[in-house]
Amino acid sequence: MHRQLDIEGIQVSGDHFIGGRRVGSPRGMEVRTPLDWNRCLGVVANGDADTAQLAVDAATQAFPAWAALGAAGRAVYLRRLGDLIEANVEKLALVECMDMAMLHESLRLRVIPRGARNFRSYADLSVAHEERVWSSNGTANRVIHMPAGPAVIITPWNAPFMLSTWKCAPALAAGNTVILKPAEFTSLTALLFAEICEKAKLPKGVVNIVTGEGDTGAAIVNHPDIDKIAFTGSTE
Repeated sequence: MHRQLDIEGIQVSGDHFIGGRRVGSPRGMEVRTPLDWNRCLGVVANGDADTAQLAVDAATQAFPAWAALGAAGRAVYLRRLGDLIEANVEKLALVECMDMAMLHESLRLRVIPRGARNFRSYADLSVAHEERVWSSNGTANRVIHMPAGPAVIITPWNAPFMLSTWKCAPALAAGNTVILKPAEFTSLTALLFAEICEKAKLPKGVVNIVTGEGDTGAAIVNHPDIDKIAFTGSTE
């Protein structure tokens, strides 16, 4: 089942983004806005174990080529993501305002632009940390780039877009592929980020976005092929 939402005139796909394409789910979950007495904005996909497997497979398959690009090769894509976020600030700010009720002006002027800066900063940082070997005080030192593999990013409901970039940017810069699972309460700007990844011509499977509740996240993080986890969430 495929889903589409209209958020103040902005079209947002309610489907997962896996392996460079939209993937539906039999299950759905309502998106409600705190701005308007918890009014339902629509329904997005609610993943399951099969969704988790698809996402892990896509991230695993994309990993070798993404890692092989090297820091400079990946930085081209990260800077492109930063530029596209900056170009879509208005759209992202309005959708996030409706989804989680942060002040629109704060989102537009400060929080969403920070997402663009995150990608640019980690692109620059990864390139600056060149592989090298040197000796100091009788010790041998070596800096090498060692991408780990597929990384799961689970983000909280507050400032969801900016916090997702704060975790995704360094993971991607380091050569890992990503599965982003936003909080079930605030999934919409993560789904918009999928469009930005497509426009940036990111290789398929490098970024995958799965929406769902806690069992969806659990199915992904417990998968044996996951190598890194970045998580911010409830004590539960």
